[in-house]
Order: sequence, then C-alpha cells, then structure tokens
Amino acid sequence: MKPFLVLQLRPEDAAADDEYAAFLSKGGLPEERARRIRLDQQPLPADLDLAEYAGVIVGGGPGCLSDDPATKDPVEARIEAEILSLMPAITTHDIPFLGCCYGIGILAHHLGAEVSKRRFGEPVGAVTVARTPQGADDPLLAGLPDTFDALVGHKEAVQELPAGCVPLLGSAHCPFQMIRHGKNVYATQFHPESGPENFALRIEVYRHKGYFPPEEAEALTAAVATARITVPQEILRRFVARYRA
Repeated sequence: MKPFLVLQLRPEDAAADDEYAAFLSKGGLPEERARRIRLDQQPLPADLDLAEYAGVIVGGGPGCLSDDPATKDPVEARIEAEILSLMPAITTHDIPFLGCCYGIGILAHHLGAEVSKRRFGEPVGAVTVARTPQGADDPLLAGLPDTFDALVGHKEAVQELPAGCVPLLGSAHCPFQMIRHGKNVYATQFHPESGPENFALRIEVYRHKGYFPPEEAEALTAAVATARITVPQEILRRFVARYRA
C-alpha cells in the first residue's frame, strides 16, 4: 500500500512534532503509512514521484505567501517554491491533496487567485463554519452537521474563489474555509488536525509571531480550551480513509 506524503513547514520542533503526531492520531494514519518531510530541514528529494503516494498532506506554518519577497526568510521562500512546484502535477492529474491553512493559500495562488492580508484574516480561536450547498454532496462532508466549530488563526486569506474550485465551507468572516479542485484536491483554512491541546501549544510557540498581542496568550489558551472540536478531525479521517486504499 502506498504511503501518504506529509509535508511540514514549521521550523519550531515542538510545533512540528505535535502537528505530525496529530495528523497520524486524528487522521487514523499509521506511522508506517506516512512519509514525513520537514521542509525547513531538507529540500524535496530530486527524484520525488507523486505516483508513489496515496496522497499529499501539507501542514501549516508561520509563513505568508503575500509577504514581500525582498524581506522573506530564505528558507521560507525555498519551502514556498518547492510546494508550489508540486501543484501543477497535483491539479492536472487530480492527485489526492489536503492543504491545511497554508495549503489553501498554496492551492489558490497556483490557480491564479489573490492570496493576501487585504481581508478575511481571522484571529486565533474557534469559529463556526457552515457547509455550502455544494459541500452537502462532498464525500468528505456528507452526513456531517451543517455547522460546526473549527480552529483558525491566519493573517492572510484567499480573496476570491480560485478557478475550477468549489466552495465547501465558509465562516462569517472568511468565505473560503474549505474548497475543492477537481474531485480529489482539497484545502482548508482551518486546521483539521488540531484540537484545543494542539492550539494551546501553538499559542505558546507563536506568542511573538504577530498573530496576537503576546500578553493575550493566556486568555486565548483559556478560550480555546472550552472549544468543542470534533468534526474537523472527522474530515481529516475521511480524507485518509478515502485514499489510503
């Protein structure tokens, strides 16, 4: 059986290890069925063949595609370029893909849509997302509640529906919480792998990364702790189950 390719962007060890563990445990993905690549530590292999994988999962990270290239960290710029280099094959051949937070920007940017800080950014915390009419028939969402809570925290966002995409989920402040291109290429603005415990760690790790005033970290952690987050993890489980065979 083919493994899933899990690409990570986070340069902070604690956050990266916790995110990877969450992808495995909450996605129902056995470790032997995953190939993890931390792009902050190594480039994509020159001989990488996407046909050898059941699907591609891209995690989140502190980088923003819309940051000024002149000021962008060189490692961050390399990671961005390497992930974007995979997108033509993924979208052309409809290779199973799940881009989480950063991944929705990657997909949208590749398809020519604006990704920026102009509007639709959301502070760290839980938001209520709602299923669109198209989302009701999607195999990852069918039978799930029409509305549910998910965890977000992003400075930039997709500003318009990318060409060839279907909107599946939206929220009051961000209309593109989940989109699909073709039949198998998905991306979410929220973090489907994250529960309150994962976000508590990220709040501490990214306290000084500009997502929120540092002095608000404890209050944000307390607020997140009360959130009931279950449906996003079911979406991740469904993605893994759908393509692992």
